[in-house]
Amino acid sequence: MADPIRVLLVDDHQVVRRGLRTFLEVQDDIEVVGEASDGSEGVAHAEQLRPDVVLMDVKMPGTDGVEALRTLRAQGNPARVLIVTSFTEQRTVVPALRAGAAGYVYKDVDPEALAGAIRSVHAGHVLLQPEVAGALLSDDQSGGAGRGPALTEREREVLGLIADGRSNREIARALVLSEKTVKTHVSNILMKLDLADRTQAALWAVRHGVTG
Repeated sequence: MADPIRVLLVDDHQVVRRGLRTFLEVQDDIEVVGEASDGSEGVAHAEQLRPDVVLMDVKMPGTDGVEALRTLRAQGNPARVLIVTSFTEQRTVVPALRAGAAGYVYKDVDPEALAGAIRSVHAGHVLLQPEVAGALLSDDQSGGAGRGPALTEREREVLGLIADGRSNREIARALVLSEKTVKTHVSNILMKLDLADRTQAALWAVRHGVTG
């Protein structure tokens, strides 16, 4: 049996953390390894505990979820961050996704769906509820960057498969390329689009209609 998915809970409401822990601890493949009450504590725990997935609220006293996300990315922490919040406004959604969130769900999400979301982002997928994807697609803060730098046809194919959650190996198999070639394409895509990682590339692809 595979090792359980190690999860860190970051929320300033103890009752929320307790509810999440109570549900997640009955999942055979998920283990709650720690809790934090704000963003700075969450960053410290993530560095110490090295969870696979962080469930992060956005609005918290002190260091909020977006700033915590930026810090985790700057530190190179590999944890996948799933935003779990009650805030639905576009001005909240978009910065969190740009900061590197791998997914965004609301606190009223069905418990089984939340467990599925954790498994999905752990597997490398980008997970957005439909209305969240709508907010991202309607965002015009890029000032026309949607047309973006010119990607080659092959780079667009690779980008579309990244958006589908494919690994380099799976992309190589699908396009009949070597993994080394795929890695080069991914690096070129990130450089051309000025993106930090595959998650941001996948979100860019969703936003601009590039699909595999």
